Amino acid sequence: MTTPLVTASKQDGVMILELRNPPANTYSYEMMRELDAHILDGRMDESVHVLVITGAPPPPDAAKKNEFFCAGADIEMLRHSAPYFKYNFCLHANETLCRLEQTPKLVIGAINGHCVGGGLEIALACDVRIARANAGKIGLPEVTLGVLPGTGGTQRLARALGRSKAIELMAEAATFSVDEAKQLGLVNAIVDAKDFRAAALDYARKFVPPAKASKAVGLIKRAVTTGLEVGLEQGLALERELQQRLFESQDAKEGISAYNARRTPSFSGK
Repeated sequence: MTTPLVTASKQDGVMILELRNPPANTYSYEMMRELDAHILDGRMDESVHVLVITGAPPPPDAAKKNEFFCAGADIEMLRHSAPYFKYNFCLHANETLCRLEQTPKLVIGAINGHCVGGGLEIALACDVRIARANAGKIGLPEVTLGVLPGTGGTQRLARALGRSKAIELMAEAATFSVDEAKQLGLVNAIVDAKDFRAAALDYARKFVPPAKASKAVGLIKRAVTTGLEVGLEQGLALERELQQRLFESQDAKEGISAYNARRTPSFSGK
């Protein structure tokens, strides 16, 4: 039986997707196909309210104990691949990360180790990024290989940091610490905990019913993600349509009733 390159588990309304290709959790076409399938599973599963993507820790007997979220595409695989394969490999990776970005559920990138190249491109497609304290290096250094970040990096980094800063970081092949990433706004929170995975799950639970109206969270994501790509009037029109869907939801009824009754709401995600 083939060992999975992405494992999925569910707990308390959270689906945890773990990139699993030691030692650096590099991704191949096969891994992207597995990630794509799990993203679709999470999208279609009504019991899943939040997705978390993280890297598998190194095996206990690993020679190097450096932990990786993901070091990007498998360079050895690309070295032996024809240009036709490389192009379609990048196309499918783009499609997979766009599907992740467009899924109407919050996606948290839990950066547990080095997050460079395509690894950062995966993290950039997540909605919120948290990182383990002193996790390692972050950056898009693909120019050192004579190529550009080809899985959305040029586009998403510019949208996150602005044109000039994104070009500077990519052209310089800069890598930086998670503290610097937080200062730049690429990381939302740094977690200093012995068990980072448990801490990431605790963080994800904040957006899960009954504490949070996860449907509203998901549609906030959809409004922002699509709204940034269209004009203001089109974005406002989308916002109104999504708001109407929420007005018809059980969670809106519960939230308004709880507010008027001066009690804590108990949301269902519906």
